[in-house]
Amino acid sequence: MDSSELYNIKQQFTLGAYKSVAGLTVPEPGSPAHDSVLLYKARAYIALNDAKTASQLIPENTDNVALKAVAGLAKFIGAGATPAKDVALEELRDLCVEIEGEDGEATERDKDVVRVLAGTAFARAGELEEALETLGAGTNTENLEAVACIVQIYLSINRVDLAKKEFERAKQWAEDDVMLQLIESSIGLVTGKGYSDSHSFYTEQLGNPSLSSPHLLTARGVVRLLRGDVPEAKSDLEESLTLQAGDAETEAAMVVVSGLDGPRQNADELWNRLVSEHPDHAMVIDVLQKADKFDAFASKFVVPAIAA
Repeated sequence: MDSSELYNIKQQFTLGAYKSVAGLTVPEPGSPAHDSVLLYKARAYIALNDAKTASQLIPENTDNVALKAVAGLAKFIGAGATPAKDVALEELRDLCVEIEGEDGEATERDKDVVRVLAGTAFARAGELEEALETLGAGTNTENLEAVACIVQIYLSINRVDLAKKEFERAKQWAEDDVMLQLIESSIGLVTGKGYSDSHSFYTEQLGNPSLSSPHLLTARGVVRLLRGDVPEAKSDLEESLTLQAGDAETEAAMVVVSGLDGPRQNADELWNRLVSEHPDHAMVIDVLQKADKFDAFASKFVVPAIAA
């Protein structure tokens, strides 16, 4: 069972309070909580797009498979070129094979972490089938974080039906966990049937005075945007950017808000900055692809001659 300290760290990480987790002091090596706190701290840096610091935190000679996995994920994300990313992915694949061996000394919890981090890397590399297999999709896995990743992958490819199945399976064994509520909120946002519940959940968590989470502010801002509460959404997103400037998801949402509530010039400026700073963001890729298609179709359109 987790200590109360580790439980609080887990809750902060789950709810996106990454700066707080990244600022934690890691206990001395050899202490019972050392590896767990170090793992969350490194993962928080990855979530803050600082893979370099995450890599530097992990000892090169560690035998802990979970720490090896977080080092592999940091290596993958921090790699600039495709060959380096491929090397990192192969290392994670080898680690997944290693934990399935009967001779391994890893705990089930550490094995679960390996699957989640490896699956995350595979998903980010576009290897969705491999990611789903690694995470245990459709196998009644009792790894709630893996279920959360599976649901996100299914939602990203518009398979809400499969996402719901994973969630319903998880409800049969999972306790009333915060992550379970996050999964439910994600599905509700995509289906459009859970805006009120999602809004209430995010608002409840933001009411915790010991939690500072730009991630939750952005999530609630998106909910408010979907509900048509544009000024309130803008307020949440602006506060989120104050706490964590440069966050891609928040900036993308701000582009939408500015397009609905503000001068066109502001929206254009925010869009250009998003394209420049986050060229790999899903919304940037989607919009630019659609713009290219529009130009291609427009070039084939022949304007008929004006009737005399």
